Amino acid sequence: MSRLNRCTKESRQALAIARAEAWRLGHKAVGTEHILLGILKLNDPLIEGLFASLHVSTLRVTQVLEYVVGRGSKALVGEPSLSAMARTALIVAEQEAMAAQAELISVEHLLLGLFSERDGVTVGVLESFGVYLSPARQQFTTLLSKGRENAIFSSHYQARYDATPTLNQVSRDLTAAAIAGMLDPMIGREAELERTMQILSRRSKNNPVLIGHAGVGKTAIAEGLALRIIQGQVPENLLDCRVVALDVGLLTVGTKFRGDFEDRLKCIMQEIINARGIIIVIDELHTLVGTGVAEGSVDAASLFKPMLTRGEFQCIGATTMDNYRKTIESDPALERRFQPVQVPETTLEETLEILRGLRSLYADFHQVNITDEALLAAVQMSSRYIQGRYQPDKAIDLI
Repeated sequence: MSRLNRCTKESRQALAIARAEAWRLGHKAVGTEHILLGILKLNDPLIEGLFASLHVSTLRVTQVLEYVVGRGSKALVGEPSLSAMARTALIVAEQEAMAAQAELISVEHLLLGLFSERDGVTVGVLESFGVYLSPARQQFTTLLSKGRENAIFSSHYQARYDATPTLNQVSRDLTAAAIAGMLDPMIGREAELERTMQILSRRSKNNPVLIGHAGVGKTAIAEGLALRIIQGQVPENLLDCRVVALDVGLLTVGTKFRGDFEDRLKCIMQEIINARGIIIVIDELHTLVGTGVAEGSVDAASLFKPMLTRGEFQCIGATTMDNYRKTIESDPALERRFQPVQVPETTLEETLEILRGLRSLYADFHQVNITDEALLAAVQMSSRYIQGRYQPDKAIDLI
């Protein structure tokens, strides 16, 4: 294998396993099926993540491959050579590495080389699992464009996302949005975010509720947590968590008959329990009380309480002080499940710092140049003339 010198240590190991598998099975040539076996037996997190995102077990693929290729009829004399299809796959792998401007051929390039096949044992086995090589190759290429570490995180995350179909219909996955680069950076609010993470890391009473006026940045704190998770800048117990914002209004859509709402919510709860590591964000937490109530039924808050008590999932609530006092504080059983985190209005200096952090996003979107003077004016004018609203929301609106 003349290309061995251009392979990473892991790729050479995969090819060595492939050759050993061909020898063990008594095959005269190392085919693409042996190379796939070698790749799968490395237990590489990126490869396992890719197959997981395709809803396929690498262990099952390995077992089926070994069964399908079977054993040769005669004992081998000498080492098996590369088959023509395997040589072609290695050439494509080298081309993939060059296209990615990689110095060496890595395991992912080897897999992309195998995905270029049109027929053969490898194609047949993968298609039996519902993995069709052209779309799988495209999905893998898209993942790799983000870099190996992000690709590992994204591929494993996709599999977790697909495990909660009912929850996905009534929520927005903030961690997935952070991976896709769809969230604005969180500027400021470090103390509130640190307090939120501290509460989430507690053994009991580990559900924070963000209390503050509309527009002060409660949602931004939840988004900031999602960004911190994908950056790995959170306590170890939060590293593998999904942050999912539940849309309470969507919970009741289509629930015409008695019991429909309870069935839907119980299905969502079961998905959350089974998936583990999901942090539910509920904006306007007070709206949970009374949601879904019909004759002879219970509201969403009553269904959530037992789960929160048992610690089966965690929740970040957000509400105003008035609504907290009227709805949450007046229900001692619900209040006990939450720890308040006060989110005050930002000062003029903090608001100006936030605007500076967001300046490039708004300048690029509107194709304009935003000066320091304009930022300062937005802060001063919004504070002086816009009443009944709070910073930084009203200053951002002026920009």
